[in-house]
Amino acid sequence: MGRVIEDTGVQVEPPKNTWKRHVWDSLDKSPKERRFLLKLDLALLTFGCLGFFSKFLNQTNITNAFVSGMKEDLDMFGNELNYAMSAFTAGYIVGEIPSNLLLTRIRPSIYVPALQIIWTGLTMCTAAVKTNSQLYALRFLIGLFEAGYYPGLMYMIGSWYRKDEMAKRACILNASGSIAMMFSGFLMTAVTRLGGRGGLAGWKWLFLMDGVISFPIAIGSFFFLPDLPETTGRRYFTDEEIELAKKRMVLEGRKLREPYTVQKVKKIFSSWHIWLLTLYYICISGTSGTPIFPQYLKLSKNPKYTVEQINLYPTGVFAIQAFSALVFAWLSDTILKGQRWTVIMFGAALNVFTFSSLAAWNIPEKFKWACYYLAGMHVGLSGIAMTWANEICTDDTEERALVLATMNSMVSVVGTWLPLIVWQQIEAPEYHKGFITATSLGAVCLFLVPLIKWLQDKETLRRLARLGGSRDDESSSSVGDEIKEKSDEIKTDTNEVKA
Repeated sequence: MGRVIEDTGVQVEPPKNTWKRHVWDSLDKSPKERRFLLKLDLALLTFGCLGFFSKFLNQTNITNAFVSGMKEDLDMFGNELNYAMSAFTAGYIVGEIPSNLLLTRIRPSIYVPALQIIWTGLTMCTAAVKTNSQLYALRFLIGLFEAGYYPGLMYMIGSWYRKDEMAKRACILNASGSIAMMFSGFLMTAVTRLGGRGGLAGWKWLFLMDGVISFPIAIGSFFFLPDLPETTGRRYFTDEEIELAKKRMVLEGRKLREPYTVQKVKKIFSSWHIWLLTLYYICISGTSGTPIFPQYLKLSKNPKYTVEQINLYPTGVFAIQAFSALVFAWLSDTILKGQRWTVIMFGAALNVFTFSSLAAWNIPEKFKWACYYLAGMHVGLSGIAMTWANEICTDDTEERALVLATMNSMVSVVGTWLPLIVWQQIEAPEYHKGFITATSLGAVCLFLVPLIKWLQDKETLRRLARLGGSRDDESSSSVGDEIKEKSDEIKTDTNEVKA
């Protein structure tokens, strides 16, 4: 029998836990919940992925444009590419946290598509730049308006889905970004054939085509992207389904929105959540956005690669990112039963191996290529990290929004100055300082992840004990069983860490 919440009569049937859940989490749930999740996936996940695809296409095409004529046309022979990328991340820093906080107060179905339309127009304007200063200004503004999209979507996923559903959706969203980066190479290869038409170089056509792809997605989001369970008014959800959505979040321990107060802000910043989760996310994202493989191909003399090859060969990295994101998600949601830290530890160890090998540099050519490709796997962990943060901050929606935004924002802060120090364009393709730094960040993760897991388990036991003490006898017995089950699970995890 389903669990009845309050006095609404809405039931959330427990899943049957058959083999079907290993294929897709809704297949062993009740027909009503399955129908609701299908509608939600078609709206939030479909348009979220399409928007993320267009965002990453706009964000990363500057690298493809750089190696396809922009460098020569704008005289970018020093560290100008680094400056352009730093201008973008500077915009991210300014816009990210305020944007996610606004998302808790403004309807996402209006706010998010508005951001998409603005950054689409700015991206198309990039085709008209004539100086590096104009490029820097546009990149800053694009970063400013793109800043709230990814953490905002992660916040929305955490507001609609339960624990066994989140990682798959978050990683599918991440995979769409990797597919966009892969598609960018093919798109650049295609639009180079437009070079000269309309008096525009091929790399300029790339930014115009970005707008052609992005604008319809933004318009569609206005009509289909849902708000939050407590505020959504989309007609494709019935009243019963909206109540079901709210009760699912109650069962998950997610709290509704509350006012921002001085006490709440103090609570958020005195917790380990915002500090350790942000530090961990910085460590796994230390190489994101650094075009180490394209630069290696562009500067290679023996053999010398064509522009088409420079754009196409790195697409394999993004294919690995997308594939690994999905594998990590299914493993952590099903076989590992929500244990995020296990796959995260694997990713950190792989980072140490690949980047330490590249730091050595004088390794066989085939092994070097393998390291470039395998280094993309750590990006697949981003969705798992955001899912873990959603779960850790489940009982405070404002903290959840702020932590998710801060994690992503601080990566942008580091991305503003770190490339100028350790990923300098003039040191390509060896990047010895950069590879050493990436190796060190991976090693830090190997210590941080077990610490976060231990702290999370302590909080979980305290929360369950507190719930047990505040219920009636029957409920306390149920919660007591839950506490015992969780305690056994935590002991198992602790033994695994020691091993």
